[in-house]
Formats: sequence, structure tokens, C-alpha cells
Amino acid sequence: MKPVGLEENNFVIDSFVNNFKRSGRMEEANELLKAMMSRGLVPDRVNYTSMMDGFFKVGKELDAFDMAQEMTEKSSGFDIVAYNVLINGLFKCGKYESESFYAGMRELGLVPDSATFNTMINAYCKEGNLENALKLLNEMKSYGLLPNLITRNILVQRLCAAGEIEKTMDVLNDMLVFGFHPTPTTHKAVLDASSKSRRADVILHIHNRLVRMGLELNLSTYNTLISTLCRLGMVKKATLVFKDMMGKGISPDIITYNALIQGYCLSSHLKNAFSVHSQMLTEGVSPNVETYNILLRGLSAASLIKDAAGLVNQMKERDLIPNADTYDITFWPCCFSKEKKMSEAKELMREMQVRGLSPNSSTYDILICGWYRLSKQPGLSKSLKRSYQAEAKRLFEEMNEKGFIPCENTLAHISFALAKPGKKVDAQRILNKLYKKKVK
Repeated sequence: MKPVGLEENNFVIDSFVNNFKRSGRMEEANELLKAMMSRGLVPDRVNYTSMMDGFFKVGKELDAFDMAQEMTEKSSGFDIVAYNVLINGLFKCGKYESESFYAGMRELGLVPDSATFNTMINAYCKEGNLENALKLLNEMKSYGLLPNLITRNILVQRLCAAGEIEKTMDVLNDMLVFGFHPTPTTHKAVLDASSKSRRADVILHIHNRLVRMGLELNLSTYNTLISTLCRLGMVKKATLVFKDMMGKGISPDIITYNALIQGYCLSSHLKNAFSVHSQMLTEGVSPNVETYNILLRGLSAASLIKDAAGLVNQMKERDLIPNADTYDITFWPCCFSKEKKMSEAKELMREMQVRGLSPNSSTYDILICGWYRLSKQPGLSKSLKRSYQAEAKRLFEEMNEKGFIPCENTLAHISFALAKPGKKVDAQRILNKLYKKKVK
């Protein structure tokens, strides 16, 4: 292929290569480069760097290495941009040793730039070597380079994942000098990490420190704080935060109300959960499917699922379509009941499929266990027992065909049923299928 009507030079070739690269057509880019080389054009460092980057992006590491080798032999070698492309590509495919790459860069006499530091810091963080990552941050400053948002996010996420809250706060404090203030994303990451302490005072202390660092108090940040507290059942503290938010003129949304409802359900205060639901309706905030699912879970946990029918009807009256979670919550109590309830669960599954919702792994687990429990009830005739176990086995086969992996309870029930004379072939066939799925 030849660029029609254009002078054949390195700049033009690089434009064509980049165009191919954007659409992942690296074979065509390679053919073009070879065609131009056959006409006497010598690729420069930029051409090789673009090709190497493109090959890494489409997962062709060997071709990328070939380009790196060819660039070393035929052009003026690596500059920092090319080196960044090489180490970034290697890091993404998991083939790296941070120390060796950093040493290699120095041997080549290359001065790292912001992209180098971002890549290296991320690599150290992935290795769990947070000490070296923080050292690199300080070295970055010594080169007169300002850490950017990418660098900060990488460090905050990795430090939070490691539970290093104080080191995270130190990094954020250092960033203030460069004009970086905590964002809602930073706030969420740090609060998630601090919530592992399961102490409201720690969570609120960290939140207040972030506010003093310049975190903007808006609906998003309030929702994160309220959700974090409610997820841990600290609904009294969350209610105080809610009142503070309202006092600042910030109106709650569906996320706020769902968090409070969940908090009350987790702390077994169903009356308060339904009061918040009523308040939400009064304030003109429309509930969503998740609102009803939270309330249904609360009823189920309190063994009040008999009240669920009215809630599901209310949900349908609002033109909200139940999802797979809604049905799973409704199925669960049926599976500890009598044959009539299991038949109702069967009808619910049909309704679910009519609505275009596919049963998930959890749905099958619940129903299979329910039918097997029913088959264990004393006083059942042999025909009924076989009938219930046949229904469980049918569902298990259907689950298997759809590629779902059963939970331990389901496997225990199935194993018991198949650990009988004449069932050896069935048992072996099922175990073989499950083994193949788990090793994929």
C-alpha cells in the first residue's frame, strides 16, 4: 500500500501507522512500513515507537519486542518516550521487574518524565512494594516534576487497598502543595478503607480531615458518608449526617434514601425503614427497584415475607419491573415451606422468564435446595419424594446446561441423592461437567 499523492516521509508514514493503530489494524500498519522500507525509507525512532505501542495494544508482545530490537539496531535507539511505551506494554502483560527496568533506564542515560514515574509507581504498587512507590514520588519531586491526578489516584487506591490510611492521608496532604484537593473518588476510596475499622469515630474523623483538605461537601460526598455508615448498621450516626446535609440546603436523592433504608433494615428497625420510605414518597423522590429489594430483604430477614406480596404489588403499580434479585428474595422463604409454597416459587420462576429475566446461579441454588428439603419431610409417600427430587434434579441439569456453578449446599443435596445404587453413571457425568467448568 502506498499513500497516494503524498510524499513518502517519516511523518506521513507515522500518520498512517497511527490511523491503523487506532483501529487495531497492526498487520496493515506493518505491511505499510515494510513497503516503505523496500522503497528506501528508513524508519525513525517515532515510527518504531508507534509500531511498538500498537503491537502492545493488540496483545502482540513478540512483535512489539521485535520492533524494540530493530529500533535499537537500525535507529538512534531509545528515548524516554519509547522507553515508556516499552515498560508500559510489559507491565500490562505482566512481564516486568520494576527494579531492572528502572536500572535499565539509567544505564541508557534517560531522564524519567511524568509518564515514567506514573508507570513505575503503578508497577511498584501492584507488586505491593508501597515503600518504593512512595520513594519514587519523592524522587519525582526532585526532578522538578509535578505528580498528576493519575499518580495521586494510583497511590491512593493502592494504599487504601493495603489499609494504609495514615500514609494515604500523608500523600493527600503533600498533594495540597501542588494544588490537588481530595475528590469524591478519593473520598470514597479512603472511607471504604477506613470502614474496615468498623468504628464510626474513625470514619467521621477521616471524613472531616478530607473536608479540611478541601473536599467539597456536596450530595455525592454526603451520600458516600451516609452509605458507608449505613452499610455498617451505624444508622444513628448516618441520620445525624443526613440532618447536617439537609441543614446545608442539600436535598437527598434516591441513593441517600436507599442507604438509610438499608441501614435501618440491617439494624432490624423495619418500622423506621418503612418510615423513611414514606418520607421519600412525601418528598417526591420516586423509589426504584433497589428500594423495594432492600425492603423485601428486611422483611425476609425478619421472617415477615408474608407482607412481601403487597410490596411487590406496589412496585408493579409504579411500573417498576422486578429484577432477578427481587425474585430470589421472594423465592427464599418458599424454600423452607410446604409443597404449596414451592409450587408458588415455581410459578414465580415462570413469571420471571415471561418478563424476560433469566434465572441466575442464586435462583437455581435456592429452588434446588427447596425441593430437596421438601423431599426430606417426614411422612411423604415414595412417589411424592421421587417427584420432588426429580424436580430438583431437573433444575440442576438446567443450571448445569446454562454454565452456572452450584453452591456447596446445592452440591451436598445433589450428592446425597446420587449417592445411591444405580446413580453412579449420573453422578460421574455431573462431576465431570462441574470439573471442566471450574478449571476454565
